[in-house]
Amino acid sequence: AVVSTQSTGDQVDWDEEQETAAKNMVAKNSDCPPEDVYLDLFHNSAEKWDKFYNIHTNKFFKDRHWLFTEFPELKENSSHEEEVKIFEVGCGVGNTIFPIMEHSDEDAKIFLYGCDFSETAVDIVKSHKLYNKNKCLAFVCDISEKILQIPISEGSLDIITMIFVLSALNPENMGHCIKNLAKYLKPGGYFLFRDYGRYDLAQLRFKNGRCLADNFYARGDGTKVYFFTQEEMDKLFTEAGLVKVQNTVDKRLQVNRARQLKMYRVWIQCKYMKPHSS
Repeated sequence: AVVSTQSTGDQVDWDEEQETAAKNMVAKNSDCPPEDVYLDLFHNSAEKWDKFYNIHTNKFFKDRHWLFTEFPELKENSSHEEEVKIFEVGCGVGNTIFPIMEHSDEDAKIFLYGCDFSETAVDIVKSHKLYNKNKCLAFVCDISEKILQIPISEGSLDIITMIFVLSALNPENMGHCIKNLAKYLKPGGYFLFRDYGRYDLAQLRFKNGRCLADNFYARGDGTKVYFFTQEEMDKLFTEAGLVKVQNTVDKRLQVNRARQLKMYRVWIQCKYMKPHSS
């Protein structure tokens, strides 16, 4: 009866019982794989994502037209007198780049950068009918490297987007990754972020032997995923010198009426700004 009164997409709050049940499920699926499997999964990230995109090309992820509702800054670029520079970190096959281009006026002063681990993904971006060298530049980059070398000037970007990307990095690399990227924002520039939250349905569904570290797992195809808390993200951004504008947890109900099941998606959404010099 409870299931039938709620709909997929409803925003929900969890009670203590639900939180405890989720913690228990995570405790049960937290055994690590054998050492040889563990070492392979911890390395060769680019190779795993290349295989992923060779299989799925541009058919797996949908274009993110919802971004303009969640981050209206992305559609305010047509009114600027100076060129607006946006960097999509972890661009995949351009699921953020191309919606931004489609939503921008033809004469909008906007330039889009995009990078990805996967050379295959970047090649797919470059082959897209909307890809225009006068409007965008896609390149291969490992953002987990301690020293980031990219074809962008420090302090030049108006917006950085990082959508379901940081979770694919080994946790030990996340801190210097955010710090490195923050250097490229101009004062007043925004870092827009959305990723998996702690106790998301995807985390609870992992089977034992796929856990690499606390809240960090390997999928069946070898790609990895971490599940964040708001506090972890606030620490990463503030330690990179950015100031909080938004940091929310988005919990959504998914209902399988046929099986009378309620499932929950959990996402972390953040907006941080590079402060102006005092």
